[in-house]
Amino acid sequence: MEKCSFCGREKKDVNLLIAGISGHICDNCILQAHEIVDEELKSTSDFDIGKVKLLKPIEMKAFLDQYVIGQDDAKKYLSVAVYNHYKRLSQSKIATDDIEIEKSNIVLVGETGTGKTLLARSIAKMLHVPFTIVDATVLTEAGYVGEDIESILTRLLQAADYDVSAAERGIVFIDEIDKIARKGDNPSITRDVSGEGVQQGLLKLLEGSIINVPPQGGRKHPEQKMIPVNTKNVLFICGGAFDGIDRKISQRLNTQVVGYAGTEGREKVDRKNLLQYIAPQDLKSFGLIPEIIGRLPVLTYLNPLDREVLRSILTEPKNSIIKQYTKLFEIDGISLAFEEDTFEYIVDKAMEYKLGARGLRSICEAIINDAMFELPSQDLKEMVVTLDYAKKKLSKTNLKRLIVA
Repeated sequence: MEKCSFCGREKKDVNLLIAGISGHICDNCILQAHEIVDEELKSTSDFDIGKVKLLKPIEMKAFLDQYVIGQDDAKKYLSVAVYNHYKRLSQSKIATDDIEIEKSNIVLVGETGTGKTLLARSIAKMLHVPFTIVDATVLTEAGYVGEDIESILTRLLQAADYDVSAAERGIVFIDEIDKIARKGDNPSITRDVSGEGVQQGLLKLLEGSIINVPPQGGRKHPEQKMIPVNTKNVLFICGGAFDGIDRKISQRLNTQVVGYAGTEGREKVDRKNLLQYIAPQDLKSFGLIPEIIGRLPVLTYLNPLDREVLRSILTEPKNSIIKQYTKLFEIDGISLAFEEDTFEYIVDKAMEYKLGARGLRSICEAIINDAMFELPSQDLKEMVVTLDYAKKKLSKTNLKRLIVA
């Protein structure tokens, strides 16, 4: 009589009995075995904080230095924030006193193209906790067209392979946080569903509470199965260009009492880089509500890119633009080289048209696009980009198109 070799049930007592070489297994035992395997794999998850080697802030900054040129202040703040996040995770297991370390969510303020998102992506390369980047521009208040606030945690769950305990120790980078600034000083005139409404919804996430998250994202509905996620130990890093906030900073720095006493001891202000003087009250003037500023206690800035930094970005980082193009040509068996004058010319154009770091790639693409089109079909084994070649190719390109991009 055929029966399960594991539980002993006969064929008539089970839904399915699968035959092997020298035995049988029923569907009930298969399901139980599947649950046991899942549980064992979960216990040895890549996100087990106890198995993570805790990098010191200096080591984290050294790692970021390989991918991001300059921005030392921002890298220091980010390294300390992530380091403290790791310590908070380990402290909950070893704490013997009543002292509870609060998380320090961070805001990165900097012009477009200065490296905010690149810093976040570089941090992701070295982290052993779930990490996700979300865009604040698509978020709207619940019930309106767009994505709900909870979609942020859906992305985090997906990054953690739906391991809730791992997601609750993750890090979220919210990009374009400035795009949800309040549109006017009087919010009661019209309902600001993609501005202040989103800020109000973010409060509970940033501070830490149990949020019911739809596993597949999208709009919530009453019959949908929800996954509860506690955001108490989720670190939030926010980034934004805050275009025009330099005017708010300038207005604040210029306020002074009339007379000699008001100017005495006043430090000279660097007008070319006002972001270095940014303070929480400037974020409030820009349109962030005081409640959300209070939940983002660490505020730092990214310097605008000067000519020297742009030149370094072109060739020095581990994944620099020139190294990427060299690799692309290498796959086709072609050796790619640039004359030094060509690098200087590319940087000059990026400075002239204020294209920033993103613009470097657009300019390089315009210069060697014809070569990438023609050379794979030819027998040429070496390509040297001279200054004359670069000028000739770039003269055929409408650089105003690059500026719009």
